Amino acid sequence: MASRRRRGEARSYDFRRPTKLSRDHVRVLQNLLESFARQTATNLTQVLRTEVKVELGGIDQFAYDDYIAHLDNPVFMSVISFEPLRGRGLLTWSMDVAMAMIDLLLGGSGTAAQPQRPMTGMETRLAKYPVERVLYELGVALRPVVRLDFGLESFEYQPQLAQLAVSSETVVVSSFSLTLGDRETEATLMLPFAPFAPALHGATSPQLSAQALRERQQASDALSERLGAVPVEVNARFRPITVPSADLLGLAVGDVLLLRHPRDSPLEVTTNDVVFAHAVASNHRRRLAAEIVATPPSSTSTARDHQ
Repeated sequence: MASRRRRGEARSYDFRRPTKLSRDHVRVLQNLLESFARQTATNLTQVLRTEVKVELGGIDQFAYDDYIAHLDNPVFMSVISFEPLRGRGLLTWSMDVAMAMIDLLLGGSGTAAQPQRPMTGMETRLAKYPVERVLYELGVALRPVVRLDFGLESFEYQPQLAQLAVSSETVVVSSFSLTLGDRETEATLMLPFAPFAPALHGATSPQLSAQALRERQQASDALSERLGAVPVEVNARFRPITVPSADLLGLAVGDVLLLRHPRDSPLEVTTNDVVFAHAVASNHRRRLAAEIVATPPSSTSTARDHQ
């Protein structure tokens, strides 16, 4: 993966794959991911009980196949989802560091030589814990731009078997320097560009044009007009009472249930169990009706509590 580039350093450009990740996008992601790196280092240090350092290296655009081609084989790959957006991403670091994490979680020193092989079932279950902590910090870091629920789907070890996108799909790859004790490796975070594009565009274009503001206002007016025509169920009710279950089960035809509603107290007008007005019984054109009256002072706080 590409490391941090020096200012002015030349880089290749493929005119068949135009750049979609603008400088403004990179600037927004850099601020978010630097915070993610700091919090992840703190979180993993607590989980693994050894010093962990995480530093953001670079943020680049790749075709998916180009990204996969640069990964080591084997490599520790966490396949991740990000609801409610569609698609999948990858979180990777070396097998050496992944196995050292397992060693530390089992009470070891993490300094011994580690095997370069796929994890066993028990090792896989243990590996989920630090990965899920990293994904939690990623969700928190991206929250100012987009609210996502990152989840761990599976682990893979051979890059060529992780077919998460078409070969030419544009992906955003963030590289990190990950130090675990005396071990240092490169970690990468790969996310597809397309699902995140609207959020990145919104974060880099906070000032709306006059036309956009007019369209937003028109949409708001249309929504308000439609909401005003939505039918809702309205009830006029007496004050609720508490009745022992034994009394309810013993009710029979002709029994009297005392409502304990004062004769001079208005009824509550509710919708969806929220009191929004008060009324007294009346009639309109030979039909029973409810006439809205002023809210009694004693009921003001009660209505506010319901709301």
